Amino acid sequence: MLIKIERQDDVCVLHLSGRFATGADIEYLRAKSDEIRSFNCAKVLVDLSEVPSMGSTAIGFVVGIYSSVMKNPGGRFVMVGAAPRVREVFELTRLSDVIPSSSDVPNGMAILHRGATAIGAS
Repeated sequence: MLIKIERQDDVCVLHLSGRFATGADIEYLRAKSDEIRSFNCAKVLVDLSEVPSMGSTAIGFVVGIYSSVMKNPGGRFVMVGAAPRVREVFELTRLSDVIPSSSDVPNGMAILHRGATAIGAS
């Protein structure tokens, strides 16, 4: 598993890649979570296009970042590019009803900039 963080104007983009299985390196995820919070981004886009599957630890990581961002005034969050198995996990946990998603980065950026939600969009 790998998490790259970059800033694109006023958006923090998190590029996740690899398998995020249950029992993933908790210390690595905690350090990345702290790094993301240190950027103090009100808008976060999580690119899941290179994640074939996710376990409960990774879901907890994404939900933690989502919760942190949404506590901020004007906080916006969107996930993009989820593979079918990843989408299924979010649907089974009903998180797809809460966390906005989109098919790709350009559409996700548009959602963040116009402030609209695309819950369940793919």
